Formats: sequence, structure tokens, C-alpha cells
Amino acid sequence: MMTPFELIKSDLSRQTGRYSNNLLIKDLLNNNRSFKYTFWLRLTSSSNSILKLFARYMHTHLSIKYQIQIPKEAKIGAGLYLGHATGIVISPSVEIGINCNISQFVNIGSNHGKAASIGNNVYIGPMVCIVENIVIGNNVTIGAGAVVVKDIPENATAVGNPSHVVHQHDPGRYIMNKYYG
Repeated sequence: MMTPFELIKSDLSRQTGRYSNNLLIKDLLNNNRSFKYTFWLRLTSSSNSILKLFARYMHTHLSIKYQIQIPKEAKIGAGLYLGHATGIVISPSVEIGINCNISQFVNIGSNHGKAASIGNNVYIGPMVCIVENIVIGNNVTIGAGAVVVKDIPENATAVGNPSHVVHQHDPGRYIMNKYYG
């Protein structure tokens, strides 16, 4: 399992294509909303109790400010990228793999228990709803406005309401600066 600081490094690498301590400070201070949010989200699982307490405060503050609800209990792999970080709601029971892009106004949840399991290298477009305990494979692209109510196989592009697979070539083409750990 990766430490919060390794996850932070992976998230910044996805954002910028590289990592350095100077870049980390610059992105935190220059209002990179996506990175700032993921930075504090990752630190909510710190082993340092003082840092964890402050991180939970910052995470709550930024959740309200940016209208993002990603609970600390959500299992999210390395290299998370929040595009236009606003209006995102994710269930605490979700499982997300590495190198996932989540666009603005995305909802991932469940009314009946477990939420979705999302694979590696997945792009989730703007205004997508992913509903209930479904499985989204690796290297998947989900187009804007899709309502996903059934499993999506690996290497597929899905669109529509309800979503359906339109092709299975050139998957994951929107995943830039992949983190390989």
C-alpha cells in the first residue's frame, strides 16, 4: 500500500507530467484546485495524528469551497486527476484504480450498498453518473453525460443514457502523464 506522500507525488505527476518539491509548493500556492484537493484528501490518511487532524479540516473546507464530496474512506489508487475540480460526488464505497480522470459534475454512487469498481486508466467525462455496484474495466473512456448502469468491458468507449459501448479501439486516449509507480 502506498503512503499518502507517495500518492501525492503520483497525483502531482499526473497533473504536471513531473514531480519536484518546488512544483508541489507552487501548485499548492497557485490555486491548482485539483491538486490542492487531492493533496489534502490523501493526507487525511496520514499516520501523524496532528497532520491528519489538520488535513481533515482542510479537506472539509475545500469540499465546501469546491463543491466536491470525495470521502476519505473511498479507495482511490495513485494518479488521481480531477479535471475542472468542481461538482464531484463519490460514494465512500467506491473503488478506483490508478490513473483515473474524473471530470466536473460527476456522480458515482449507490442507493443500495456498494458503489462501482473502476479499473486503471479510466477517463470519466463531464456530467457522468455511475450508478450502483457495477464494474468498469481498465482503459475505458466514458463520454460526457453518460449514465452508466451496467458493466463496461476493458478497452471500451461508452456513451449515452443508458450508456452503451460504441467501440473498442484507442482506449484510454485521454489519460495523459500516466503514473507507473
